[in-house]
Amino acid sequence: MATVRKGRQGQQTVKAARRPEVRLPALRPWDGGELEPDGDYDGLEFADLEWAGQEGAGARFMDCAVRRCVLDETGLAKARFLDSVLEGVRGVGTDLSGASLRDVELVDARLGGVQLHGSVLERVVVRGGKIDYLNLRMARLRDVVFEGCVLVEPDFGGAVLERVEFRDCALRGADFGGARLADVDLRAAAEVGIARGVDALAGAVISPAQLFDLAPALAAQLGVRVVP
Repeated sequence: MATVRKGRQGQQTVKAARRPEVRLPALRPWDGGELEPDGDYDGLEFADLEWAGQEGAGARFMDCAVRRCVLDETGLAKARFLDSVLEGVRGVGTDLSGASLRDVELVDARLGGVQLHGSVLERVVVRGGKIDYLNLRMARLRDVVFEGCVLVEPDFGGAVLERVEFRDCALRGADFGGARLADVDLRAAAEVGIARGVDALAGAVISPAQLFDLAPALAAQLGVRVVP
């Protein structure tokens, strides 16, 4: 069950995200060549591989570790990652559209233009690293934690976020246009920059300092002119 944090007066404030509990078994090293569409991978370690341009749409990764692999233009649309760890992966234009990530840790990733639109993320931690132009349009995020990472111009347009936390995370130029938020905690974020969709922040929790920083965007949304 999700933890409910309480304020000073004991009132409910925001439900905490449930973190994944990934316990990988003894893994077998992968030596089977390129990815395959609809491939079924179980209990494997993929380390230091060049997956650039390879096609693994619809593949299933269960109890796997993907470490330091290159994902430039890798096709993983509608892939499923279950009880798995992705560590030190890097690439531009990775296609994970419509993918499903459940009980996954994404650690120290260096990604640009990754496509996760229409995806489903449940009990996922994104820890460390930097992701530029993350596309999460129309995605569903439940029990997701962004921790100690940098997100440059992430797009949450039309997405549904429930029990999502941003902790020590730099959020720069984010787009929340049309998103629906419930128990989204921004208070511990290191930086909050919202380019679009300030009106969609109902359901989020921010700190007083963040409210001050967001005041110009909120005033603009309301059509309020601030004149010294």
